Amino acid sequence: MSASGVIARGLSDDGGLFVPDDFPQIDEKTVMSLVSKSYAERAAFITGLFLDDFDREQLDLFCAQAYCSPGFSHPAVAPLHKLDAGTFFLELWHGPTCAFKDMALQLMPRLLAASLRMEGETRRVCVLVATSGDTGKAALEGFADTPDTSIMVFYPRDGVSEIQELQMLSQSGGNVNVVAVEGNFDDAQAGVKRIFSDDELRCTLDKHGFLLSSANSINWGRLVPQITYYVSAYCDLLSCGEIKAGEKINFCVPTGNFGNILSAYYAEKMGLPINRLICASNRNDVLTQFLGTGVYDKNRPFYTTVSPSMDILVSSNLERLLFELSGKNGDAVAGYMSSLSKKGSYEVPDLVRHELSRIFAGGRCSEQETLDTIARVHSKYKYLIDTHTAVAFKVLTDYREQTGDKRPSVVVSTASPYKFCESVLKALGAERSGKGCELLDALSEVSGCPVPAPLEALREKTPRFTGLVKREEMKAAVTEFLV
Repeated sequence: MSASGVIARGLSDDGGLFVPDDFPQIDEKTVMSLVSKSYAERAAFITGLFLDDFDREQLDLFCAQAYCSPGFSHPAVAPLHKLDAGTFFLELWHGPTCAFKDMALQLMPRLLAASLRMEGETRRVCVLVATSGDTGKAALEGFADTPDTSIMVFYPRDGVSEIQELQMLSQSGGNVNVVAVEGNFDDAQAGVKRIFSDDELRCTLDKHGFLLSSANSINWGRLVPQITYYVSAYCDLLSCGEIKAGEKINFCVPTGNFGNILSAYYAEKMGLPINRLICASNRNDVLTQFLGTGVYDKNRPFYTTVSPSMDILVSSNLERLLFELSGKNGDAVAGYMSSLSKKGSYEVPDLVRHELSRIFAGGRCSEQETLDTIARVHSKYKYLIDTHTAVAFKVLTDYREQTGDKRPSVVVSTASPYKFCESVLKALGAERSGKGCELLDALSEVSGCPVPAPLEALREKTPRFTGLVKREEMKAAVTEFLV
């Protein structure tokens, strides 16, 4: 299929994920040519390598519109913060919702709208989203009041922070809907995937002039923009003289649904000099165990943690990685997914395990270690990090101690600490009574850092949505919203 066709559909009719036929290559000369470019220019170039049915002028315009002020508060869009010699934080939370999902979801609505036009689609598109916290708000912000588009977000009740929930429930726009799901993120995600493969619902919506699409990382249009910030981080390290051209570096990524770290893997496949991709898990460490044993087993307790965006036991994008590591063997991957559905587990052969260990490492971080890391980084470096970034930094520290690998390493910082005020205040030994916005000032006072403007604006917001459904009621909720 064409890139535009894939972005328009989001998920294949049988519930499978779209993957690229091949990966365009970037060599040292290409990377060096991007060093002097802006983030928007880098994004237009990288996405253009994959979206070959879009013209370059189109992508230049879309990226210039997506990655600019006031949407992004930092001129570099995705700046690097140097912690110490060899350690850097890639700050991906300067966008309108203060989380890394903005990096893709400020661009994706433009790509989707163009894709629908290019495909000759006349139906109105409904974007379905399952979120563990940040994707929902970023998608709502990106698609709100977009012509010929509706968006419906499902999130796990009690599975997101108070700030994340208020961000979603107070979203403006006449084409949006937000519904809580009884259960965890895996329940919400499974429900959305089941809706996509429901032929009866597809026919019903078609009769009413609707087409379903997705803004989750199951949609290729979400993953492609995320490749850019890995390339951009490498360019910035070159620009400031921290590395030499061709020098390999490590990235440590806090990981739940595997989309963020998969984008880094795709960058490596394109030729970006990456030594190791370190997959950081919280207490829900199904990915870390898989990387160590080759066995993926979701038959385990599900924990609600202080890093809720990582509270996931079924990592959808791992399917795409397995396809590449198994030599593009779709039948093998279908077998893994069938086993996961029926038994809750699968095991990959030694060849795949060998390929996994070539590029990936994994580690886990406990709840107390997460809080201790926030406190230690703030005390030693006067730098404030959120709970997900803390997981990644702790795992990177452990990895270095275990391996002796001292290469320059980038911690992917995925969210503003102000989205998780209660946990960050606890980590700093400054717990306060209060909820939601009441804690923003407390954290600002303790940390000495200003409240980000998008979160400051929440003080004036009130919840609009109160819907709550069971997983089996999600289909009916979509029908009620659209029909």
